[in-house]
Amino acid sequence: METTDTSANPRPSLLRRIVREPLTHFVVLGALVFAGDQALLAVLGAPQEIVVTAAVRKEATEIFRAGMKRDPTAADLKVLEDRWIDNEVLYREGLALALDRGDSAIRERVIFKALSVAQAGLALPKIDEAGLGAWFDAHRTRYDIATRFDFQEAAVVGDRTLPSLQEFVDALNGKGSPDAESSLRIFKDRPRDNLVQSYGAPFAAALEKQAPGSWLVLASTEGPRVVRLESVKPGAAADFEAIKSRVYQDWKDDTTSQLTLRAIRDMGRKYRIRTEGGQS
Repeated sequence: METTDTSANPRPSLLRRIVREPLTHFVVLGALVFAGDQALLAVLGAPQEIVVTAAVRKEATEIFRAGMKRDPTAADLKVLEDRWIDNEVLYREGLALALDRGDSAIRERVIFKALSVAQAGLALPKIDEAGLGAWFDAHRTRYDIATRFDFQEAAVVGDRTLPSLQEFVDALNGKGSPDAESSLRIFKDRPRDNLVQSYGAPFAAALEKQAPGSWLVLASTEGPRVVRLESVKPGAAADFEAIKSRVYQDWKDDTTSQLTLRAIRDMGRKYRIRTEGGQS
C-alpha cells in the first residue's frame, strides 16, 4: 500500500479560525484570503456601493477548498464574503481619510491604517473574576486538552461496498490474502473534534471504543472507512486558576475584535452592498 502521512496542517486551522471567530486581524485576512490580485479586489459601481463580484466568490471558494479540503457551505462563504466587505469598508474609509498619502497605495496598508483609526476610540468593558470565569466556561473547548488519536486508514481503490471492505479487513487481520488495491494514510495526534468534523461524530465515538491494533470498517459521513486504531491519548480539563492570565488576554482580544467589528459595520452602513448578479 502507498503510504501518506497526513499530520495536521496549519492552514486549515487558520481558515477554521476565520470562519469561527467574530473578527480576525484584517491584514492577515487580506493577505491570506483575498491577496495579491488588485483586479480581483476592485469593486464595480458608485462610490457608495460595494459589489461582491463573481470573481471574489470564486477566489474565496478556491482558497477555502484548498485549505479545508472540502467545498465551502453557504454559511462558510457568507462569513468570507462578510470579511471581504469589512475590508472594503476599511479601505474606502482609509482613502476618504487620505490614509494612502505617503504610501504606495497598497491595499493592506490602507486597511491597517483605517483599522487603527477605528480601534483608537474603543474602550474595553470591565470584567471581574466571576465574569472572567463565566467567559472561560463558555469557551472551555479552547483550553481543555483534547483527546487525540493515532490511527491508520487503508483507502481502497475500486469496490467499496461493505461486504467487499469487510473481506479486505479480514485479510488485513490475517484471515486471508488481501487483493484490493489501497493506499495507507497515517494520522498522528488528531484531536477528537477534528475527527468529528472530518468523519462524523458516530465515527469518532466508534473509534474511541476500539481496542488498538486491529483493522475494522467504520461508518463515516462519506461512507465506510477501513481503519486501525494505534493509540488514544486521553484529554484533560483545563484549570482556570493555572491559566487565568492567558484567559484574560484572550477575553481582551475577543472583546476588542467584537467591538472593532461593530465599529466597522457601523461605518459600513453608508454603503449599499450588492452581490453581482443578485440582490442587495
